[in-house]
Amino acid sequence: MYAQEKIKPYSGNGHKREQVERMFDTIAHSYDLLNHSLSWGIDRKWRRKSIDSLRPFHPERILDIATGTGDFAILSARRLNPRSITGADISEGMMQIGREKVRNESLEHIIRFQREDCAALSFPDNTFDAVTVAYGVRNFENLDQGLREIHRVLKPGGHLLIVELCTPVRFPMKQLFRVYSRLVMPVIGRLISRDNSAYTYLPATMAAFPQGEVMQGILRRAGFSEVTFRRFTGGLCTRYLSTK
Repeated sequence: MYAQEKIKPYSGNGHKREQVERMFDTIAHSYDLLNHSLSWGIDRKWRRKSIDSLRPFHPERILDIATGTGDFAILSARRLNPRSITGADISEGMMQIGREKVRNESLEHIIRFQREDCAALSFPDNTFDAVTVAYGVRNFENLDQGLREIHRVLKPGGHLLIVELCTPVRFPMKQLFRVYSRLVMPVIGRLISRDNSAYTYLPATMAAFPQGEVMQGILRRAGFSEVTFRRFTGGLCTRYLSTK
């Protein structure tokens, strides 16, 4: 069991999956504003750079796991021109906002949303050319099982793109982020989302999640090859790109 799998948004009993679903349903109304506020808008640049790493492969069918309010799916539709994107999430509250955004962008012919548990995906083997997971893999209740399921639904030669928040490991970003995550992030989170736990949970899972070479090894053990990673903005975010 990995350290981040033990961290739950709320105290008390209940599986992590159930608590994560409840948390995202609660903060869905403010999620986009919080994302951009907490990262000072840099998350948009991370998304663009990460999605562009899939351009050489021209994926036609994409599965976006932990799709949330659909930002990554929408940007992927614009920059990759796939035939279809399926946005999958456990939070109906988040996906409902995503559906509205997709309608406003006139992308209903490309993007659809579907409630899915990443540990037991409903799709047949070898279905998708690419799977993307942006800022969601640290919320998996069982990381190894989730990665095995992703590997199963990818076509041979397909690609997995993971974008995840991380804690910087080098001076001075490490020291600056420690102060920001402990003092500033929870306050902003409470003010905007009105959830006292959600943005204490965020830095805790960031600190616990396996990074860099460790995550590379986890992906290889799940069956992926050609696993590369790139850190952004002093290590605040990491992009992993793998091949089935």
